Amino acid sequence: MTSKKRIVSGMRPTGALHLGNFHGALKNWINMQDIYDCFFFIADWHALTSDYEDPSHIKEYSRKMMIDWLGAGLSPENGTLFIQSHVPDHAELFLLLSMITPVPWLERNPTYKEQIAELRNKDLSTFGFLGYPILQAADIIIYKAEGVPVGVDQAPHIEITREIARRFNFFYGNVFPEPETILTESAKILGTDRRKMSKSYGNAIFLSDPPETIRKKVATMITDPQRKKRTDPGDPDICNVYSFHQMYSGPDMTAEINQDCRNAAIGCVECKQKMAESLIEALAPIRETTLYYEQHPKIVDDIIARGNKKAAAEASQTLDEVRAALKI
Repeated sequence: MTSKKRIVSGMRPTGALHLGNFHGALKNWINMQDIYDCFFFIADWHALTSDYEDPSHIKEYSRKMMIDWLGAGLSPENGTLFIQSHVPDHAELFLLLSMITPVPWLERNPTYKEQIAELRNKDLSTFGFLGYPILQAADIIIYKAEGVPVGVDQAPHIEITREIARRFNFFYGNVFPEPETILTESAKILGTDRRKMSKSYGNAIFLSDPPETIRKKVATMITDPQRKKRTDPGDPDICNVYSFHQMYSGPDMTAEINQDCRNAAIGCVECKQKMAESLIEALAPIRETTLYYEQHPKIVDDIIARGNKKAAAEASQTLDEVRAALKI
């Protein structure tokens, strides 16, 4: 029995992880795993809310995501790593919670209307998409999580979870703690075209990209848009490449790049070349560890199986309490 505060979080499997995923969530998870009792899951059922027409890649993506997690530094010894659909108790709790959750709570979810507007090429007029905050709540409270690490834009999701837990407790007795929102800081990572880094935009740098691929992608990055010629002074504060230098090049090189750019002592091509090498060096340990797990699939299978078994035992215990509270 651990005395650590329990946290729960998950990611939808959409393929290989990129730097935006790493800095947006995964890096924080890695930093938390020695402090908290962590349950991190691959949310493959959640992937079906928008990709239900073609789920053929979800299993493959789930495995790739687990390998990327392990390669980046998540430890199965310091947390529980598992796949959502392998713990069917999530689905039962989702069903039971759906019986008590008012529809207006779901309709006011800010992400609901935003994603319908953004994903116009997909039919999201399904109960699964409307009701995914209930499944998300089940994912969290089935492990009696005390906290959920999220960025500030995701805080409303946790508030819905708290309301659902509170409503269940009001009707049936205190079964669930109300999880706290643990706001996490994340670096703002833009893609090579200065838009949000995204697989769908084709502007992402992946954790598993080999050195030559990184060099080619960095070479296409948009720098200071006001710097037209090599002899023009630049402004690092508005340059996406410089923001990568700040994360990966170390203080001495970053200070030198800053000064040389402002004085036109370095061109954008050379600046990008230096940044690419810094990024390649920083990602080398991740690529090496990822390659190890790719070459040892049995180890990955065992890690997933152990995580699923531990998560299932915890979830089953909670479901027993839920059924007793509901007297069914």
